[in-house]
Parts: sequence; structure tokens; C-alpha cells
Amino acid sequence: MTQDVIALTPQMPDTKTLLAGLHAGGPDLLVNRAGGGSVVQLCTAAGQALVSVEAPRYLQVPGEVDRLLGSSVHAESPVWWTEARATTAVEEAGRLAGSVAGRLTAELGGTVWPREAGHTDLVAGLSDATTTAAPMGVDILTDTAAVVIQGRPVVAATTWLTDVVRNTVRTGRELQILTPPGARLTLPARTLLDGLPSRWVVRDPECGYYDGLSGAVLHWRDGHLAPVPAGDGSPRIADAFRPRPGTEGERQLLLSVRTVHPADERLVLGGALEQAWRTLTGAPPAGWATAEPVNVPWSARQLTDLARTRAQQALPTWIVAVGAPDRPAIATVRIARTRAGVEEHITLAIGYRGDEGPAGALPELAASLATGHDLATMVTQLRTARADLTTPAHYEPPPVPLSLTLGPDAVADRGLDQGHRVFDGITATRLGPAAGRPALHCALGDGTDLAAWQRLQRINDHLNERPAGEKNRGSAARVEEVKVERDR
Repeated sequence: MTQDVIALTPQMPDTKTLLAGLHAGGPDLLVNRAGGGSVVQLCTAAGQALVSVEAPRYLQVPGEVDRLLGSSVHAESPVWWTEARATTAVEEAGRLAGSVAGRLTAELGGTVWPREAGHTDLVAGLSDATTTAAPMGVDILTDTAAVVIQGRPVVAATTWLTDVVRNTVRTGRELQILTPPGARLTLPARTLLDGLPSRWVVRDPECGYYDGLSGAVLHWRDGHLAPVPAGDGSPRIADAFRPRPGTEGERQLLLSVRTVHPADERLVLGGALEQAWRTLTGAPPAGWATAEPVNVPWSARQLTDLARTRAQQALPTWIVAVGAPDRPAIATVRIARTRAGVEEHITLAIGYRGDEGPAGALPELAASLATGHDLATMVTQLRTARADLTTPAHYEPPPVPLSLTLGPDAVADRGLDQGHRVFDGITATRLGPAAGRPALHCALGDGTDLAAWQRLQRINDHLNERPAGEKNRGSAARVEEVKVERDR
């Protein structure tokens, strides 16, 4: 598997210390730069990468080391995170990555993850090694797929993985992430796979491989891992995917929020996310970043500056936000300039244990987003699942809708503010000032009633009944515009 080794140090690795680490392979290895200068590679004499070392990241957000590497790793925040990735094509490359990380911690203090990987030995004789021609971060490259083999207990949306996703999409291949049994995905990593030709592949001693999200047994065919059909043509489901006990007292609240702001130089983004976080957890997000681990304290102004810079280059912005360690909460936000304005697509998950829950906070949140944060649509759902918000490689019950909120523009576009119309059998609560443009909040269930899916579908069907001659306006309310996951 791709061998990842991480040095966690209390001090920033300076140039002298990094050079000492890069000499772990002796003087015969070449040093190249990649990733726009943010990655240093130790290469063979032929220029093939053996180990890639990312620029150190200063983690100022508490809890990120525990969240991604486990509570057994003792590294107090703030800490410097320096990641080395070794190719799987050369057996000794993993020891080389371990020596790079070990030399950093020997000089600066701190610890290496995995602990047994760190050492300071010279790993010589790799100059003439032969590696594959796969791009950085990819272990197996075929005409149809890019396979990334991971050994981490938690697969996160790291900088290198987001780069792999981008390059895989650009080349028209399917991304396949291969992990051992017991691995889990973070919400951002899970979100990265949504809507792409991708697959989470889990090794299994009984069936070989299976899809960690659907349970389908997989085998290698035509350059990628594909489902094995049963006798009736449907996919075979691995026994390892069966439901497992352990999360009966844990739940996840999932919010899919879309806002549309007028493009204005005074616009500050992130307000809807912060409002949702405060309403549901009592505090703002703890930090944000463009990848995991999340390393920068929360700042709506800095987020806005980044999005504005990327918009000037005609690029969208994708970020991750996390909460405090004692309140599991994580979100992804995609920001893009469209014909309708500046859109934010927010996916927020909050974990609950025992009797905790959102209680009556959702109508309050709906009202505040609709009146103060340019809400277009919001769908909330509840599910029985891990409170730490990671996705395991076995069956979990699908989420059940709690509510749907339509913002003022969406309501006006459909004429729902005229005549106090309500949906078939579903009462819509009016939000906002009595004399102003209303928003509508529809309670669909308590999170256990599966009939809530039919109620949501009826609203969707009603919203998509376009009156004759009506044009497709940019702010038209359609439930499809909000990411609603019936099966995860």
C-alpha cells in the first residue's frame, strides 16, 4: 500500500532540518519540486519519485490529530504536521519515508505516525530503483482507473487526495480508493467521492474486495475493480457489509443548505454556516481549510478573500470546517459564481449521543437563514450512525428527512406567497415579517418516519410543475438543487 508517514513536531521544520531529513537516502538521490513548489520529492537517478514530502502545515485547531490519527497519538495543539508519502513500487521507499520523518522528530522533538515507522537510519541504494510511471499519489494507473491504496485508519480529504481527484477527473478515469478492513472515511472524503466516477474498495479475507459504500463484491476486470454479478444479474453483497451493532445510541443530523447572494464587493461569505453552527452547537466553527487536516482558526473574512481571489480566476472554492473536539461537527462548503449570484452549497453534519438532539432548533435556524443569509433551500435529515461523523465500510441506515425550507426568492418564483397555498397534506409555516416576502418551512417528520420521503417527493413534484409559459429563472425552487442523500 502507499506508505504515509507523518512527523508531528512542536517547532516548524526549517530548511536545515528538512535538508537533514532529505539526506535519509544518501547523496545519490535527486531532489525535485512538485505541486507548484509545495511538495519536495526524493527521486531516483532517472527522476522517478520515491518519496514525496509536503510542506509542513501548522495545525492551530484543537482535536485534528486525534480526529484523523486516533487518540493514541499524543501531540498537543498547536503542532506542525509534515507528511511523507512513499511509492509502493519500491519496497524500501517506505523505510525512506520513515527515516525522513524520524530525522525531523529527532531534531525538533515530537512524534512519528505510525510510531513504528520512525527511525534515523540511512536508506541507501535506491538511486537505481525502478518505479511506476503513475502520477504522484496514485499506486496503479490504467486506461480506465486510478487506484490509490491507503493504510490509514481514517481516510481524509488531504491536499494530495484532492489533487488526485482533480487529475483523475481531468483524464476521464475512475478513482478507486483501496483500504484495509476497518478503515473509515471522513465526511469531506466521502463528499469528494460523490458525483464522480469513483469507488471505495475494501479488502476482505473472504470475498477479496467489496465496495465500502454499497457492499457489492468486486473483482479486477478491464483495468479496474468492478462488481461481481449474482445469478439474477444483481451485485453480490459481501457478508462483511452486514449491519453491525455499536451505534444504536448515536445519531447524525445532516443539513444541505444552498444560499444565493447578490454579487457585491461588500459580501462576506460563511455567515450561513456560522449561523447554523451557533444555533445547533452554541459556538462558531473552530477552524477551516481547503483540505484536511483543518489548520486555520475560523474566519469568515479570510474565507471570503480566498473565494474572491479564486472567482477572479473563474474557479470555484471548496473548503472544510470543523468544530470543537467536544462537539462533533464538520462541514464542506462549495462556493461558485453563477448567473444567479454567488452560491454557497453547504453540507453540515453534527453528531449526537444519547438523548442529545436538535430538538426545536431547526425552525429557529430556518428563520434566521431565510431572513438574514439569503437562503434558497435547506433540507435537514436524521440518521442512526456514528457520532464521530465518519463513514464505516458496512451498512448504515439511510437518513430520514426532518424538514424542508424554501427561501423568499424560491417561494416568490413559484407564487407560493400568494393565497397562502400549502402543499398536499403538508402544512408550510410562514417565516419572516408579516408584510415582507415570506419563506416557508415544512416539517416532514421526526427522523424515524419513513413516510417523510414521500412527503418530500410530493413537494418536489409540486415545485417542478412549471406553469405554461414560465421561464426557467435562476432562483427557481427545486429540491434537486439541494444535495439529499437517501443512501450513503
